[in-house]
Amino acid sequence: MPEPWRKRGRVPGILSGHDGQKQRRVDFVDELKEIMEELRELLGTKQYTRLRQHLTEINDADIAAFIESLDEEDLLKVFRILPKSSAADVFSYLEVENQQFIITALSDKEAAGIIDNLMADDATDLLEEMPANIVKKLLANASPETRRDINHLLRYPEDSAGSIMTVEYVDLKENITVQAAIERIRKVGVDSETINICYVLDRKRTLVGTVALRYLLLSQPDAVIGDIMHENVISLHTLMDQEEVARQFQKYDFTSMPVTDNENRLVGIITVDDVMDILLEEATEDMEKMAAIVPSDKPYMKTGIFETWKKRIPWLLLLMISATFTGRIITSFEDALSNCVVLTAFIPMLMDTGGNAGGQASVTIIRGLSLKEIEFRDMGQVIWKECRVSLLCGLTLAAANFIKLLFLDRVGMQVALVVCLTLVVTVFIAKLVGCSLPMFAKKAGFDPAVMASPFITTIVDAISLMVYFQIAASLLHL
Repeated sequence: MPEPWRKRGRVPGILSGHDGQKQRRVDFVDELKEIMEELRELLGTKQYTRLRQHLTEINDADIAAFIESLDEEDLLKVFRILPKSSAADVFSYLEVENQQFIITALSDKEAAGIIDNLMADDATDLLEEMPANIVKKLLANASPETRRDINHLLRYPEDSAGSIMTVEYVDLKENITVQAAIERIRKVGVDSETINICYVLDRKRTLVGTVALRYLLLSQPDAVIGDIMHENVISLHTLMDQEEVARQFQKYDFTSMPVTDNENRLVGIITVDDVMDILLEEATEDMEKMAAIVPSDKPYMKTGIFETWKKRIPWLLLLMISATFTGRIITSFEDALSNCVVLTAFIPMLMDTGGNAGGQASVTIIRGLSLKEIEFRDMGQVIWKECRVSLLCGLTLAAANFIKLLFLDRVGMQVALVVCLTLVVTVFIAKLVGCSLPMFAKKAGFDPAVMASPFITTIVDAISLMVYFQIAASLLHL
């Protein structure tokens, strides 16, 4: 087996510089492909003993990737081959659909064994996606400790810190010695999410400090935990929104953070791997909202046609209905257009430019709101800045367009002035709408991502047409 992908393999030879890093990446990818092919060959030739041995030497995440590349029959077969010591770890890396398939295919005892060996937060996430009858069966066969931990996590609101935390952590009493603390870590650490940071509690389980494992190892055995702990503890509240949780991790660069209740009692911890999942989930949700799609928690290839239709059609209907106002505006100016037909040719350019300008402003503001770089109280500064930016952009576009209209399109001076003036006003209005709507949405309690390009484009289209025809009527006396 190629060494770099083994759990306890040798460190590959080091190459220097950018070329060395690129070469190592290529080698790793090639070796992983070779491993996958070898595993497929062993599975195809039914060499299950050798397959099991090879699987024990591979990283759990790579085993999960191999399992997910198989059909359902082979997927279940390989999972049953896995040693019990690694089955739960591999299971936690699988997609939810495959987890559900495996759980429902296993016997009650086997399924309960998997649930018992999962971290409580992973087990909770799985059960939240399962049908109620299966959840009831799994909990009935799980250990009392597992049932207690899962029920504890299920009582918190969805997307809160309490719902994503894990209850597997190392806590220490402030009055014990370093030697006693190390003995406790040896006893409970194997079932904990992390032992790098231990949390110090008083008699009422109030969080009073933290101590890093390295400090314990470097301290004298008879030193008291309360004397060496770090007292300035930054914690999260159980009801804190998961987006705010991610921001706290980004701000403080922690790998784990404690979660406390209203009385500052420690109830769980959140680790950085959970935060990575939050960031991916929130980024995906915002992208879908900005594209006028109802957010979905399923991968694209695993979402059915009917379900995809349901996610997309509500906003499409709303935008289509709102776009009828644009048509009514054009209809109301039919007489003016008939007197100067050339004006019709520039409608798409004006509408597209306005939509693009509004989209630029909205995306920038939505990002700033998400990262807490912008607050509603900054509305005045934001508008003032966008006013100046919009004038610069509008005048630049108008100047370039004026030259194009005169020398390439060969229209009259008055028509060119109408189009260019409309362009300046449209860009100005579009950027004001694009920057202000997300901020008003945030203030009203809505997700600002909803006020993204499709919604703003529809508004700006109607406004730009009204401006266009009013300027044309004034200058051209239509």
